[in-house]
Amino acid sequence: MKRTFFVFLTALLGLALHAQERQALLMVHFGTTYDETRAKTIDAINEKARQAFPDYEFAEAYTSRIVASRLAKRGIVKPSVTDALLGLRAKGCRRVVVQPTYIIDGIEMQRLRNEVEQVRPFFDDIQVGTPLLYTVDDAQQVCQLLVARHKAERKKREHVVFVGHGTEGPATALYSQLDYMLAAAGHDNYHVATIEGYPTLQTVTARLTQQRAKVVTLVPLLFVAGDHATNDISVEWREALEREGFSVRLSIEGLGEVPEIQNLYIRKAK
Repeated sequence: MKRTFFVFLTALLGLALHAQERQALLMVHFGTTYDETRAKTIDAINEKARQAFPDYEFAEAYTSRIVASRLAKRGIVKPSVTDALLGLRAKGCRRVVVQPTYIIDGIEMQRLRNEVEQVRPFFDDIQVGTPLLYTVDDAQQVCQLLVARHKAERKKREHVVFVGHGTEGPATALYSQLDYMLAAAGHDNYHVATIEGYPTLQTVTARLTQQRAKVVTLVPLLFVAGDHATNDISVEWREALEREGFSVRLSIEGLGEVPEIQNLYIRKAK
């Protein structure tokens, strides 16, 4: 009888210890209401993350309340970061890796870190991964991937413009860094511009004119090819460049569709 009780007690302690050590991976996305690009980007990297962390409890969160609200009206529920973290804690997860799919360390990253801090006391440890462009090495790798994926022949005066979202904060300097790296590597027919930051549409148009570009391919520098890609890039930017006499092509795909970019995020989480 005493031996049976001892075995039972040992099993209970082992289960309790295992519960305390449960780990989780939380993938954080700004989100999108466009189903097609969500499947190719967010859903795709979520699945890759599950495979990369098979022993971790998996969860995702959206940080755009507008996107989450619109999806909820369609019966698609996407929790906030706080709700997702507390849900993981309720499952017994005490250690969590939080990996965002942001491009730069801007306002969204600041908000994410602040939200994590609010619930940190409920966990033993929470680690927040960095966005795509965080170190010089990150920027160099992304430049190489982008040039390899989007070909442009200088002799034919073909140019590529990668269009990011941009921000008013200091993190907008990352876009200028990418632009400089491309030129420094000899890819002066590749450019970076932003919708709401710097470099602008006006600055890149001036450079294209100065370099006598004929054909310009617009490529989103965004994780998902959603609203900005559909409206700003495909319509407003295309029409503005065409008015300047350029022949404009579109290569509309989110960065999240690129397997090599997905792998960079997974490595950051690891």
